[in-house]
Amino acid sequence: MREEMAQREAAELRRGQRKPRSPHGWGLLEALWLLAFYEPVVTEGHLRRKNLEFIFIRFSAWEFAGCDKLWAGLVTTLCHHVRQHFGALPLSVFHVLGSRPRFASGFSQREWILKTGTCLKLWGLLLVLAVGIAILLVALLVPGIKDHHALKVVGSAVASLSGSSLVLGALSILKNFLVSEKKKIERLTNSDRFAGQLGFMSKIREEVEVLVDYLAFMEVFERRRLRVVMEITSLDLCYPEKVAGVFNAMATLLSDANAPFIFLLAVDPSVIVPCLEQTGCMKGLADNGYLYLNRAVTLPFSIPEMGARSRLRSVAAAIQTREDLMYRIIADNVAKTHRGCGGCGAVAAVPSWKEADSEAVAWIHEAFRCLHDASDVLSRYLPENGANVRRIVNTIPITLRLLLHRAGGTGGGGTVTELSPRAAAAWVVLADRWPCRLSWTLQCLEDAGHDRAAAEGSGKSLWSVFQEHAGELSALRQPLGKVLSLDGDPELFRAFLARDFPFGAGEARQLLGVTVNLDHSIRQQMGLLRAMARLGRTAP
Repeated sequence: MREEMAQREAAELRRGQRKPRSPHGWGLLEALWLLAFYEPVVTEGHLRRKNLEFIFIRFSAWEFAGCDKLWAGLVTTLCHHVRQHFGALPLSVFHVLGSRPRFASGFSQREWILKTGTCLKLWGLLLVLAVGIAILLVALLVPGIKDHHALKVVGSAVASLSGSSLVLGALSILKNFLVSEKKKIERLTNSDRFAGQLGFMSKIREEVEVLVDYLAFMEVFERRRLRVVMEITSLDLCYPEKVAGVFNAMATLLSDANAPFIFLLAVDPSVIVPCLEQTGCMKGLADNGYLYLNRAVTLPFSIPEMGARSRLRSVAAAIQTREDLMYRIIADNVAKTHRGCGGCGAVAAVPSWKEADSEAVAWIHEAFRCLHDASDVLSRYLPENGANVRRIVNTIPITLRLLLHRAGGTGGGGTVTELSPRAAAAWVVLADRWPCRLSWTLQCLEDAGHDRAAAEGSGKSLWSVFQEHAGELSALRQPLGKVLSLDGDPELFRAFLARDFPFGAGEARQLLGVTVNLDHSIRQQMGLLRAMARLGRTAP
């Protein structure tokens, strides 16, 4: 969109159009002069303008999820950013003296028309003020007239009345300068007396209409079209009634056909649709959330499946946020500090700690290299969601450090030699992509260990264990439906365990102790369901 802005701006300048102006610096004085004494006119030339400016506003619904009226947070964010973009003084003057642009009659190219009424009122007040001051000065200074109290009263009354009108106008501008639209709306939402009345939304609507009129005025002043682009994110983290409130606020802002607003709604429909269906906004639409979204969204855009390059870029961006990659430098600095302090005990303790940490950093580097290697099959199983990629990148260092710590604590290096960093990284990916199927396989493996010696099943692969009990999982798909919805593609799960990463039962038992990204309550629920099913089969 920024590239589009630059291209259109350059094209308009090549056509010989006048250069756009800004309400900052010397342009502020010009804007204030036009606001006070001129009325903008939308001409044919203005409608033909192709250059535009996007005002980008980001609204994270999660930041306002705690307030009673989330939609009010949307409106206040809009007002605050528009005020911040153009400056507080022009908007304050517009509240008192500004007017919405009117369309030109015919093909006139005059964009500014003098406010005759405003000028006459101002000159009249100034004239009356001057007459009042003159009468007052004559009554106070001219000898022979000082004793006439009637002239003093008339002069002071005329001067005070005309001067008070000018002062009231200046105070109104000052009030709007000090009290922003955001504060006004917040004051309305915090008022228990006013919030229950029918006029509440009309007051909010009035503030929005003033904002729309101001943007229309600034379009004529800046000689380009203005569009406010509001990006709404994190809406799928809020309560259902808050979600419906945001949709109502968007409908209110877009009710005007000429409203210069563009909303970019970044949501997961599978989460938003149930939220909408739980609220009262679905009445008359057969409780169909997808139908409501189709009517509310004018340009749907579903992000396509992420390609290999995009996944690798996502992994690289997540890895760059990891501080574990700096541990080697930190360890070297700590070792130098201990060597310099001269403490014998500290110097003796540093090498072993440094050696263990260096080994962990080397493992972390190797695991991240496998994730970021396009030729490694592991990169094909990375999720498309950036949040899941960051979870995997954050979990791998913890898993590897725990794995090395357990190997060192047992006094043997069996775990380190048998399990590689690549295998540990693959296990983390497996737990993140298919938590339900992995938990079911581990629970079946655990139940088998209770019935007979663990060594008996240690040679079996996880895929064979899952295949053996897949029918039982299918029978429990109704009570486990929500947990099953967390899993990714079942065919990828089969390829992962049966072909690319054939984890054995023994490896699974070793890795289970260091698995931190798998909800163990899922396995507990599965164990309870399996136990109840066995009781039902053995009951007489």
